[in-house]
Amino acid sequence: TWHLKKIPQIVRERTFSLDSPKFEAKTKLELNSVCGIECQRKLPVPSLSDLKSLLSYETVFENGTRTLTEVSVLGAVPDPAANTTTRRPLRRKRQIYGTDSRFSIYDKRFMTNFPFNTAVKISTGCSGILVSPKHVLTAAHCLHNGKDYVKGSKRLRVGLMKTKSRGNGRKRKGAKRRTSDGMPSFQWTRVKSTHIPKGWFKGVSGDIALDYDYAVLELKRPHKRKYMELGISPTIKMMPGSMIHFSGFDNDRSGQLVYRFCSISDESNDLFYQYCDAEPGSTGSGIYLRLKEPNKKKWKRKIIAVYSGHQWVDINGEQQDYNVAVRITPLKYAQICFWIHGNDENCTQG
Repeated sequence: TWHLKKIPQIVRERTFSLDSPKFEAKTKLELNSVCGIECQRKLPVPSLSDLKSLLSYETVFENGTRTLTEVSVLGAVPDPAANTTTRRPLRRKRQIYGTDSRFSIYDKRFMTNFPFNTAVKISTGCSGILVSPKHVLTAAHCLHNGKDYVKGSKRLRVGLMKTKSRGNGRKRKGAKRRTSDGMPSFQWTRVKSTHIPKGWFKGVSGDIALDYDYAVLELKRPHKRKYMELGISPTIKMMPGSMIHFSGFDNDRSGQLVYRFCSISDESNDLFYQYCDAEPGSTGSGIYLRLKEPNKKKWKRKIIAVYSGHQWVDINGEQQDYNVAVRITPLKYAQICFWIHGNDENCTQG
């Protein structure tokens, strides 16, 4: 069951103008993190002043201008996750583990319907997920390398899958239905603004690692399709079979929407460690669960993490590789919700 939690408040304090970015960084779809599971557990719980700094955010607009918004955090309560390390043998560097368990979604009737239609392609080479009629959630490193914005993010676009209608949508009598085996077509929309938490800029230096590898894009024009709601990430113990799901546009399957599901192996306060098969290109995908609504028989899917990509992590002094996702904690829920609505009135319960 989805358990409702009271959400901290993110309150805007001041907004400053910054110099325009250079947009000269190279897009890097695989990151090298120095802070693994054991390192994460040793990190101190951020103080209130730390949180104010980490959750302050930069906004880059379509015309290249940039602002920094400082925030206050009200009602924040540390919410540590129980960590249950699963000891596994060392594996060679890869993002496909054993038998490739990914599914390519070929049928456009599935591609363009919920939940698969919430997956979008980012013009810098990543994936993302629709979280409102005008907003997309993705990974921060798809847009920024920690020091500068990547080259393609100046004229950033988002591709939504669509079905091409033939002959004004009319079907000839007696004509056979064709199964689609071609490339999906994308309807590309310009991005009006991009929000990235300040914690990401600090994170790439190795101090906080991947904890703040998420960003929200505001589209120039709203779409009319169903989007995925945000949810608070539960601990592994609270997930049915510890299973997660996500869809994205993996580079090795060009033009195909790729779906996968797997169980989570380990967790820290801010990250999930798992062996969901993936390749660069699916980075930024929204990871979701399907749980029951409180006091109802209805099931609902919600986004509980953002797929960040392949990482080497430290386990008992040895290097081990995982595919890693950034959990949506109550604080991150508050921030993302604030970016979507522009206020915290609609973000009190998650």
